Amino acid sequence: MNVIETENLTKIYSNDYIALNNMNLKVPDGAVFGLVGPNGAGKSTTIRLLLGLHMPTAGHVTVFGEPMNPGAVDLRRRIGFLPTNPKFPSGMNPVTYLDFVGRLSSIPNEVRKPKLAALLRAVGLLSNASQKVDGFSTGMVTRLGIAASLMNDPDLLIWDEPTSGLDPEGRKYTIDLIRELGQHKTILVSSHNLGDIRQVCTHVGIVSDGQLIFSGPIAEMKGLTKSDAIAFELSGNLTPLVNRLHHERPDLRVVQHGDTLEVTFPPASSIASELTAVLKMVVEADITLVTIHSLHDDMVDAFIHLLEEERSHGFSRLFRTEDQRYALPSGSDN
Repeated sequence: MNVIETENLTKIYSNDYIALNNMNLKVPDGAVFGLVGPNGAGKSTTIRLLLGLHMPTAGHVTVFGEPMNPGAVDLRRRIGFLPTNPKFPSGMNPVTYLDFVGRLSSIPNEVRKPKLAALLRAVGLLSNASQKVDGFSTGMVTRLGIAASLMNDPDLLIWDEPTSGLDPEGRKYTIDLIRELGQHKTILVSSHNLGDIRQVCTHVGIVSDGQLIFSGPIAEMKGLTKSDAIAFELSGNLTPLVNRLHHERPDLRVVQHGDTLEVTFPPASSIASELTAVLKMVVEADITLVTIHSLHDDMVDAFIHLLEEERSHGFSRLFRTEDQRYALPSGSDN
């Protein structure tokens, strides 16, 4: 089952700005779905349409199998939303604000009060419960926004750039929380930070210039490129090993930087078998392996690959889409 589905979703503002173009998006039940793209790519517009805050110019959105539109109040009650850099009413403190959110969600008083206390404790704001939100740091504001998005115990969370403006500690807290919540809820999180998405997401959608250019499991995206360069940090006399690699494996590119060997394997090779062969040589040379890691970020490589492919084949993609859209069914005489 897909919790979110869009079909040919398009949004044009003022007849002169195409914010979203023909998006077909599917978010499976139980997924932590990362919506990724540069600033201005169309991520926030997508979220507004998913929430029914804006009407699409064309196409439609379904959430939990039901049409989403500005009047779908009951449907939105099942969603917890965290906007980018959330703003709160002046003069409120965390208790009064969460109580206000609970009242809007029609949560009874005997449930609302314990729930907001538990959420403030969970996001680390219990000691700041009486402090006016006007004086909150960016991290505290985000944590309160997270608590508010969970107040109605939603089935779906939609968080827009939740790590924006956070310091390293705040970013780690948010990433850890997404990972934890993802065990129990479907989550769509937008970000321009690939590092955040890679850490927590099971699926990813790439948006570029208002178009969805990739959507699927994150492992499938990583598979679009291949990391064929490995760094071996070693301890011992590396000279015999380097000489042996040059002699026995001239097909490898071996570069030494102090105690580190950078080995690039042939593109068509099996990385697993190649690693086994090199590591066997390391053992036979009586050298200690300290660390081993890829020299390429396969997530970043795949992202760049997709963007470059989209920009270089934009017209051919358009014609393929048009051909598919207007192709006649098999057996048609017209």
